Amino acid sequence: IHVPPTHHHPPSAAQSLCSLVSPLSVMEHGGQCRQSLLIQRRILEDQVELWWFRDPQRSLLCYCASVALILGLGLGGVGLLSTTTSLSGEWRLGVGTTLCLLALAVLLKQLLSSAIQDMNCVRSRRRIDQLKSGGRADPALILAVGLAVMLCGTVLIFVATIGSQGHDSREMLVSGLVLMAAGTGMSLAVAGYSVLAYIKRRREQRRRRRMRMRRMRRTGNQAVCVFSVSGGQMSQARRETSSSRTSLI
Repeated sequence: IHVPPTHHHPPSAAQSLCSLVSPLSVMEHGGQCRQSLLIQRRILEDQVELWWFRDPQRSLLCYCASVALILGLGLGGVGLLSTTTSLSGEWRLGVGTTLCLLALAVLLKQLLSSAIQDMNCVRSRRRIDQLKSGGRADPALILAVGLAVMLCGTVLIFVATIGSQGHDSREMLVSGLVLMAAGTGMSLAVAGYSVLAYIKRRREQRRRRRMRMRRMRRTGNQAVCVFSVSGGQMSQARRETSSSRTSLI
């Protein structure tokens, strides 16, 4: 009985394609997952309502500072206005009115931001970053208020120094020192806040650059691995094909 020799048949094209598709399919699946995540993130970023609530810690800090500023300026202005009883208290009337107007300006800014947010009439990212609580308008307004309070204190100290020494001049000097210290503290606080915000922004930019570089390196490494695996499978298929041909000959 003659048994015909068994030959090793070369792998078909479908088998070689299946062997090559497996690593590529994994690569494509990972790319599709990343694409879906990016699309979801872009959809969330395009929502105008969410632009008002970015950086909640900064917004809460600026909001609390604005409320404290409104209360402090309002109580100080009302206190000076309530003690104005004679002609010698004209400075109380002027400084008290100025403090009340500054408190009203800060309050109007907060009310304006809230009204614009509720009406949803602003759809520009730059405008929203300026008007929202914790945006660029809050530090600028607090700095302007601090400089105005410091100017009032400086004027009171100057008038009390060059004026006649008396009970009212001493009260004027004390009020001027308090106002000057409060205005200087507000200005320094805004300067420190701006420096910390700048440092934080620079760190975020560096972190994003590092993440981009890592993603690029990972993508390059995955592409090299897939290419090497597919090249090895193709070379193995070629070797099997050549060996089958020699056996047939």
